[in-house]
Amino acid sequence: MQLTGQPFLILTIILVPVSIAVAMLLWGRVRGPKPLRALVRLIMLLFCQATAVVMVFVMVNNANLIYGSWGDLLGSDSHVQSVPNIPASADGGVAGQPGNDSKPASAKALQQFKSVNDPLVPSDVQTTDLKGQVSGVDGEVNVWLPPQYNDPAYKNTKFPVVELFPGFPGSSKTWFGSLKVSEQLKPLMESGQVTPFILVSPRTQLISTTVDTGCANVPGKVNADTWLSTDVPQMILDNFRADPSSNSWAAAGYSAGAHCADRMALLHPDRYRAAISLSGYNDPGALSSSLTAKGPLKETSNPLYILKHEPSAPKLALYQSGDKGDGYEDGQALAAAAKSPTTVQVVLTTGSHSPSLWRPMVPDVFKWLSTIIPAPKPAA
Repeated sequence: MQLTGQPFLILTIILVPVSIAVAMLLWGRVRGPKPLRALVRLIMLLFCQATAVVMVFVMVNNANLIYGSWGDLLGSDSHVQSVPNIPASADGGVAGQPGNDSKPASAKALQQFKSVNDPLVPSDVQTTDLKGQVSGVDGEVNVWLPPQYNDPAYKNTKFPVVELFPGFPGSSKTWFGSLKVSEQLKPLMESGQVTPFILVSPRTQLISTTVDTGCANVPGKVNADTWLSTDVPQMILDNFRADPSSNSWAAAGYSAGAHCADRMALLHPDRYRAAISLSGYNDPGALSSSLTAKGPLKETSNPLYILKHEPSAPKLALYQSGDKGDGYEDGQALAAAAKSPTTVQVVLTTGSHSPSLWRPMVPDVFKWLSTIIPAPKPAA
């Protein structure tokens, strides 16, 4: 029974009145010494409360897709199979970028895709389990193809790509489920208001629900950066008509995923043209459970530090949004530090740190991105 499925939700709803009815039925029938009767009745009350709490949790989780599976919820689902040593590249990122001469020789990552099979996710979202050949990370990658992809007029066209990162903890399905990114963008792509992007949402929760990777390579623990910037993009290039040019790739995220999007784009300007941050942050210490919250990585993983220490200003467009005290000032700091050709657009938002704020922003954010990465033309 899936954690996010309707059957489990219905079961939790049924259990609430059943537990109350059972408690009322048995309340006067409890026998034994007075302390024992009090203990049994206390247990019945606690059981009633527990069923109510579980029901509310499931409703909230289904609305926000914080945990996408039982493994995610229990924190027992590690996706780090090995931690090979990844040499640093000249730009401060990692060697082995797709299309980079330093990429280790390996077979194409040809994958089998299937429907996500989650009632909260549109049926046209595909998923595959990818074994990262360079990073040593294994995990699911969800993919949605734009309406033009299967149009005969575009049969020889390569499409731009956006990698979507959830917050922490967060499911790789959240962008498609809670934020409804594909449902909102499909009509806008069909009408020409938004560039037809291939949308890719890889797993970012790689160790447990209590440890965030910070999307970084942490020696001896995880190669999250390489997973997201090398293995996942290479798989997309191997399986779909995706444009390999860095001018056609972007990263987008909310909360911890926003921090990740900025960090990835700034470290890998040879992979990404733009980054979108929804209520993100610069200081990795903002998330105490992150592997980059302490030590040397705390400084070098900070997008503001990366921007200030670039050998030359990268050709990047950054979209930074947030409320005061929740990402807005971080965006302003990046804007103040940016030098041409880096551009930073900062947008003040008002609302809670939740999908209810980010979901309605999706159309305008992708319209902005479409001015940076224009629609491809049908190829002859």
